[in-house]
Amino acid sequence: MKKPEQELAEIKSMMERSTRFLSLSGLAGVLAGIYALLAAALSYYWIYFPNPPFGFRTTFVDDGQVFAKLITLALVILALSVGTAYFLSQKKSRRLATNLWTPAGKRFLQALFIPVLVGGIFCLALVLRGYLIVVAPATLIFYGLALINASQFTLSDIKYLGYGELILGLISAFFPGYGLITWAIGFGVLHVVYGSMMYYKYDR
Repeated sequence: MKKPEQELAEIKSMMERSTRFLSLSGLAGVLAGIYALLAAALSYYWIYFPNPPFGFRTTFVDDGQVFAKLITLALVILALSVGTAYFLSQKKSRRLATNLWTPAGKRFLQALFIPVLVGGIFCLALVLRGYLIVVAPATLIFYGLALINASQFTLSDIKYLGYGELILGLISAFFPGYGLITWAIGFGVLHVVYGSMMYYKYDR
């Protein structure tokens, strides 16, 4: 016969699975961070080489070919990150014997992607208007808001990642010469740190 505390723990677990998307993979966060760091390094090379690596950044992207390469690289990294997250979440879902596309999972995706989609359209408008210097802070801020918004439907820990993205976005807005560096920290370093913590806390 089960003890009352065991029954309560099982009930709590069942309720959590019905209301929260628990298949989010920490390893996907780590890999997304690595992709972002590699992309940032390549972008830095395209934009600033052979200038010294330190000091305030005063170079702007005015070469059409470089700009096209940056846009292509961003789309490739986005596709890699989303594809990796889907594959590893599907794998974790099978391990937990749960369905990936639960109502909680759908609510999580809606809460995450509406701010991301709106932010993407807004950043596209910035690019078309030539306000490239504020694209980095805008992406960080909208992504941070998306994570905080989605945290109520999944592991609540991701809200701390969202707060970190918001802080970096605001810093980047006041120091636009370091936009690529803050972008690399936000989408690269913070993802690696967060993903590692989530992997050791939930996935092992």
